[in-house]
Amino acid sequence: MELILASGSQRRRELMAMCGYDFTVMPSSADEETAACSPKELVERLSLKKAESVFRSLPEERRRGAVVVGSDTVVVLGDEMIGKPKDPEEAIAMLRRESGRVNTVHTGLAVVRCAPNGETERSVVSDSACVRFAELGEDEIAAYTATGDPLDKAGAYGIQGVSSMFIEGISGSYFTVVGLPVHLLYRELKKVGILPHMLSPQ
Repeated sequence: MELILASGSQRRRELMAMCGYDFTVMPSSADEETAACSPKELVERLSLKKAESVFRSLPEERRRGAVVVGSDTVVVLGDEMIGKPKDPEEAIAMLRRESGRVNTVHTGLAVVRCAPNGETERSVVSDSACVRFAELGEDEIAAYTATGDPLDKAGAYGIQGVSSMFIEGISGSYFTVVGLPVHLLYRELKKVGILPHMLSPQ
């Protein structure tokens, strides 16, 4: 079977490789629109949309042996869902709101494949974790935003990067906050017979 990651995210590629999977990267072109639904429903819907978009783009013969993984992340602060900032000004505004508060990160995971009977089989799950930010000064927010790091990240921060200095603690999976809940990835891929190197029969 061919394992395909439907994401251009460097962080997700690194986590897949860290776990020991052989995979191909095919970024999805699916729109990341927001919708009137819960954060859990949104990340599950967008994860599935990404995986299905790549799966449908494959030639029929390749599709029969493919397993496509899609993932999406959203940050929730209070009652507001926060995606990726469009520009530095929006990143600054997000970080000001997050300063000294707890936000919740929701990450979805979808697996799409061709089942033995020829039907398309879909599995969608999600996980959440809470992140507690320290109080940030305007100089800290401006300096961090100037690095460009917040611009491609939900909530305008990445827990694995320089902004880790601003995070006092998390409740839940670190990898869910990074953008790929690897415990769910392992569980869902194991169901379809895909294992990382260390567990694969030699």
